[in-house]
This record gives sequence, C-alpha cells and structure tokens, in this order.
Amino acid sequence: MIQGKKVVAVIPARYASTRYPGKPLVDLGGKPMIQRTYEQVALVQGWDRIIIATDDARIVQAANSFGAEVMLTSSAHLSGTDRCAEVLSVLENDMDYIVNIQGDEPFIEPQQLIEITHAMDSNAPILTLVKQITTIDTLFNPNSPKVVLDNKNQALYFSRHAIPYMRGLPQEDWLAHHRYFKHIGLYAYRADILAAISQLPVSNLETSEALEQLRWLQNGFQIQAVETQFETIGIDTPEDLEKIKKLGFL
Repeated sequence: MIQGKKVVAVIPARYASTRYPGKPLVDLGGKPMIQRTYEQVALVQGWDRIIIATDDARIVQAANSFGAEVMLTSSAHLSGTDRCAEVLSVLENDMDYIVNIQGDEPFIEPQQLIEITHAMDSNAPILTLVKQITTIDTLFNPNSPKVVLDNKNQALYFSRHAIPYMRGLPQEDWLAHHRYFKHIGLYAYRADILAAISQLPVSNLETSEALEQLRWLQNGFQIQAVETQFETIGIDTPEDLEKIKKLGFL
C-alpha cells in the first residue's frame, strides 16, 4: 500500500499514434519504450498493481515478454484517462487511487511518482504535477501546456498559451515578474472520480485547446497541483528520439 491507500499504476500504451505509429515498441537501447517506462514505475515500492493498458496485441506480446501485467482494452478510447477507467471497471471495487503514467515517459523520475502519491493524504479528487517554467522557449511553446493555479495550488485553467498575459511588459521579461508553471501529464485519480469523469462528454474548452483536463474543470472537478523540481523527457515524435540520443540518454 502507498500512504495507507490501495493504489494501482496504469500505463496506457496506444500503438496507432498519429505522430509516431508503433511508439511504445520503438527500441531504446535494446529495450522497447514501454518496458523502460514500466521499469521506472516499478522502482517505486507499494503499488497494489502495475498494469499496462493497451489496444494492440503486439504491445500485449511485448509486455508478456518482460513479465508485466497487461490488459487489452478498447481501441475506441480517445485518451489515456478513458483507458484507465476501463481498467478500473474490471478491478476490485476497493481501489483508492489510479495513477496514469503515459507510456511514452521512459525517463520518468521515480521521485515524481513518489511526490504525487504522497499528496494522496489530502484525498484530493485529481492530482497532477507541475513544474516552474524557466525558459522563454518553454513559456511560448504551444506543445508545452501551461497551468494557472490558485492560492491552494488548485488548477484554475490550462492553456497552450502563456497565461496570464503580462500587460505592459515585453515577453522576454515575463518570467522575471511571474511564476509560470508547465503541466506534466501525470495524473492520480481518486477511484470514484475517475469513474465519474470518464462519463463526461467532450467540452468546448477541451476541444479548443486539445487538453482533456479542461473538460474536468469545466464540469466543476478540482485538480490539485503538486510542484516538482524534476524535468520530464517525453518522446512524441521520431525527431524527439533523435534529440534524446544526441543528448546521450541512450
């Protein structure tokens, strides 16, 4: 158990990625990406279970080859959250939290997982990680979602745009006058909340920003942010993989 709670780690892995088909099985230093992600998650003690959730038999076969628990889920799911909800629907009913770790995070820091599980003491409905932005490039990169927090570190809004707008200041000075946070797509859902949000229809804010967490905010669900000091190194495209190789991570 983690923090006295029953917690399941779910690693959604979709084969037919638009930008990088077959991404979970791409070779990273002799191991498929999904295995490296799984092994990072397994470094954290106390999970009730670690489950790879996929829609493809090739990923099932790979998971079986390195001894991971794997569940074949619907190919109709539009998000990792939906895949996590299907996993929850077939588990025992006494789970407290489901943690969603994206399958394309082979370098995720175990400490990040520990940070989000420690925050479960609050019994928050949804937990996620944020990190302070330190570069202008990240601040204005639409592929790096930002989040605005209230005084209790609960999310007010997520956007691909840099918000708030610093009126009267040149953009290169914004970071000197405000703490901006980027969103790291690691979630912990309370089990009852995951079941509820998976039934929500797509919202107009979600559609406009292409950020599913806006659907939850728009429907009144609170998202508690946990600040981390650790950077994430996700792989979304073949170009990302080449950059990582050049940086010496593989």
